[in-house]
Amino acid sequence: MKNSINTVIIAITILITALIISNSFKHRHSEGNIINVTGLGKKDFISDLIVWKGSFTRKNMELKGAYTELNSDREVIKSYLISKGVNEKEIVFSSVGIEKMFDEKIDKNETKTKVFTGYELTQTVTIESLEIDKIEKVSREITDLINKDVELSSREPEYFYSKLSELKIDMIASATQDGRLRAEKIATNAGGKLGKLRFANMGVFQITAQNSSEDFSWQGTNNTNSKNKTASITMKLQFQIE
Repeated sequence: MKNSINTVIIAITILITALIISNSFKHRHSEGNIINVTGLGKKDFISDLIVWKGSFTRKNMELKGAYTELNSDREVIKSYLISKGVNEKEIVFSSVGIEKMFDEKIDKNETKTKVFTGYELTQTVTIESLEIDKIEKVSREITDLINKDVELSSREPEYFYSKLSELKIDMIASATQDGRLRAEKIATNAGGKLGKLRFANMGVFQITAQNSSEDFSWQGTNNTNSKNKTASITMKLQFQIE
């Protein structure tokens, strides 16, 4: 009786071991039948929004005097921009920055002292517009204000795209389709058939100048200096092979 029980236990043990080995083999076999690809979505586009900024400064020993001069410059700048066809609603002036200025003096005993030289007031003007060509022209001709006794420091225009969200969705679809086509070719060449998608991971959205050697960033590049841009994104996909 005891020998019979031992025989049954051994048989059950052998059966369980065989099942474990069989399942393990199937699992390994299944894990081996996968393919990893990276799809790329890429598209050239033209910016449809321009942002231009300039700053102007006045300095005076009296705060009130500095503000009066700055206020006069602001009105001159505003009138000039409107005369160039800029929409008044697109012209935004920042709050006034005030700084006390000092010069360092050293006397014959090499003692350093600070001497007040006046108040320096600074203000920034910003234009955000869809009329890119017009604002570009204004930014190039803004030095005309020198003839009006206004010293305005002009910055390079920045370019943006107002439909970026829609563009990103299209790029993700394009990158996914590109990855699937790559996977199908690899599976076919290997004598298999592409199965279901097991995993997908979106890369970082990159915006660079067209036809440039601009480097990508792991955080994502967003070029604002060029009007003509190229957007790209990658999708890492994993498929089952049948």
